Amino acid sequence: MKKLIENGYGPLLFGIAMAIGVFIGVSLNFNSKVESIFKVNFKNQKVQRLIDFINEDYVDEVDTDSILEVAINNILDNLDPHSTYIPADIHGRIQESMDGSFVGIGVEFRMYRDTVLIVNVLKGGPSEKSNLHNGDRILVADVDTLFGRNIISDSVVSILKGVRDTKVRLSIYRPSSKEFFEKEIVRGKVPIKSVDVAYMINDSLGYMKINRFAGSTYVEFSESLEKLQNIGLKSLVIDLRNNPGGYMHIAKQIADEFLPADKLIVFTKNRKGYVDEEFSSGEGKFKEGNLYVLIDENSASASEVVAGALQDNDRGTIVGRRSFGKGLVQQELDLGDGSAVRLTTARYFTPTGRSIQKPYVGHDNSYDDDYLRRMHSGELLDKDSIKVDDTLKYVTPMGKVVYGGGGIIPDVFVALDTTQYEAWLYSAIRYSYLNEFFLDYVDYNRLELEDMGYEQYRMTFDPDDVVYNRYIKFVSKKGVEISKDEVSKDMLKLRIKAFIARLVWGDEKLYPIWDKIDTMIHIVDSLENTDIN
Repeated sequence: MKKLIENGYGPLLFGIAMAIGVFIGVSLNFNSKVESIFKVNFKNQKVQRLIDFINEDYVDEVDTDSILEVAINNILDNLDPHSTYIPADIHGRIQESMDGSFVGIGVEFRMYRDTVLIVNVLKGGPSEKSNLHNGDRILVADVDTLFGRNIISDSVVSILKGVRDTKVRLSIYRPSSKEFFEKEIVRGKVPIKSVDVAYMINDSLGYMKINRFAGSTYVEFSESLEKLQNIGLKSLVIDLRNNPGGYMHIAKQIADEFLPADKLIVFTKNRKGYVDEEFSSGEGKFKEGNLYVLIDENSASASEVVAGALQDNDRGTIVGRRSFGKGLVQQELDLGDGSAVRLTTARYFTPTGRSIQKPYVGHDNSYDDDYLRRMHSGELLDKDSIKVDDTLKYVTPMGKVVYGGGGIIPDVFVALDTTQYEAWLYSAIRYSYLNEFFLDYVDYNRLELEDMGYEQYRMTFDPDDVVYNRYIKFVSKKGVEISKDEVSKDMLKLRIKAFIARLVWGDEKLYPIWDKIDTMIHIVDSLENTDIN
């Protein structure tokens, strides 16, 4: 856009933006779920005429499609931080993620030493059925060579994905057995998990990690809850940390599982004052046991719907740090060419009537910088540093004081563990060496690790620091020295252990190892022992 302005197109961009702004303002119908945003009327014809004039008569060649996209983004930037334009080329991928599935061969991969390395074979996908393993290398797909070409990940994705029931022939190298072989895989529907893991922390306390609220999340949640209940679940941890949200109706369904009948879960209100209330059915499968919801500064939108519904109904304990603060509801509107806008059409409110939307002015940068503000203010380290507005004070049925105005403030505050924080962020270059190290380690030791089995590995891996010392020597040869002030030995050992487990057994085996130093889980364990609920 800057180049267009420098080349003299500034007035043109402004004119088009104004025209489209008038058009959108007149055309949008907030009460319609199906009517296209591009309603045929006089304003529509006026904009189309302007585009036709530019295409036919303007002095220079102009890509009017690009100008329109710039103009649409500029218009939305003046509304709110969550009204966004979704270009056609990425709309499909976003929709797949929210639907909870895609069509492909069913692997997560990364480019490693100029080769496609399968990091994770997705459960229920075609590659699992074809007996591909984590750690396998894909060398050729049909006639496309995928190694030694500096090929980018997006190109690999376009080659491996395709139409359902079509075939792709893969040439595979398996380092653990040093064998080359071919597999013909039929592309099919691959589930995208939104419940990362569900397991028992101890004999009675279960844990479930939900990474987003997609179309398939409630089914995954229900299956996971039933599995845990069948093996002794009495108390449950729902981990919504770093969960950016998703479909509100899925959040309502999940909150309903924990509440007695006729409890308000959430209500929305649009510009015209229309209020839509959602109540619990009373048919939930976990209405009695102790419940803990973990949130942090990255828990947003649908995550906050769940946390707010439970907190305001005095159900369970919210543990962690103040959530993101997104209380706006978006409706996706099709623009007719594969692109879409997600337009904010309402605000949502928790059962006590509070809005948890944090302040904003259009798409201002300060909204996106809120995390840094929280860090500098000390809020992430000290509950007393959280600023509350006494005019936005609300009271739950059991007398608990809660606040609106920007996020869900937890019942039990857990400060950011700076030791863990630095361990995760201490250096990008050291992480790259760590990745290289454990990828190589698994290549040479996969069969031995698989024979050992996960439980034995989790209990006995590297008791004499052989692997740890090998890593220290490895990075030292790269010219990197690890300071004890930056990251503890125990933290680094655990990271190596956890990610080796992920490469061998998949994502779900990472969490039971990592939770040993998860401060929030330790807090929950202490709450269980004091029977706070």
